[in-house]
Amino acid sequence: MCELLGMSANVPTDICFSFAGFLHRGGGTGPHRDGWGIAFYEEGGYREFRDPHPSVGSPIARLICDYPIKSNVVISHIRQANVGGVRLANTHPFTREMWGRPWCYAHNGQLSDWQPLPLGFYTPVGTTDSEHAFCWLMSELRQAFPAPPVKQAPFWKTLHALCEQLRELGVFNLLLSDGTYLYTYCSTKLAHITRAAPFGEAELSDAELTVNFAEHTTPEDVVSVIATEPLTHNEQWYRMQPGELLVWRDGEIQARYLSQA
Repeated sequence: MCELLGMSANVPTDICFSFAGFLHRGGGTGPHRDGWGIAFYEEGGYREFRDPHPSVGSPIARLICDYPIKSNVVISHIRQANVGGVRLANTHPFTREMWGRPWCYAHNGQLSDWQPLPLGFYTPVGTTDSEHAFCWLMSELRQAFPAPPVKQAPFWKTLHALCEQLRELGVFNLLLSDGTYLYTYCSTKLAHITRAAPFGEAELSDAELTVNFAEHTTPEDVVSVIATEPLTHNEQWYRMQPGELLVWRDGEIQARYLSQA
């Protein structure tokens, strides 16, 4: 299985600390050696790095740790290949345009009988079940909402229903964003933590690194991190329920949808 990492913050924030632990799971403390990627939304723009090599030894990954890119929304992924070969085209996150916005997506899990999912406006570039499901999901959303919805709740409910359909095909843990909202859907494993004043120290589980967030933040900052497994061992993380969709904006939960099954 792959692993996911996401961030939502109310001020532009770098993810260097969390990513420093996360990248070790890509061939170091974890078996996810088949590529990695990370995407940042910055001031209305979008920046992405992808590499089909293990993140633990990647010069690009080291660059991300040393270059504090500040963003309100981040999505990252480390891959353990199941469907599709190890190559750049199969490396997450994937991106598609809708409503003039870049939508970023990463998936953890494996789907069965996914080929019959009908594709509409979007077509995969690679050969993974993940990207095929992404193209189906985006096509369904685009068909249901040809223009940005005036009210968000109908869109969120539709997204949750589509994620529930994909969960019926197997394991489907998802991170999705348009740069404003971050959507996290749990099929089996996702955990989250929200850091706000008063800030304290955090210690990574996968690397010998400690940070005192009080030295790098203001009392108004709110930063939430979402990961497949908790990244620190001295903080309280909260695990999502199977079938749960959380909608994040500016580091805070805006809506929660639970499975009716």
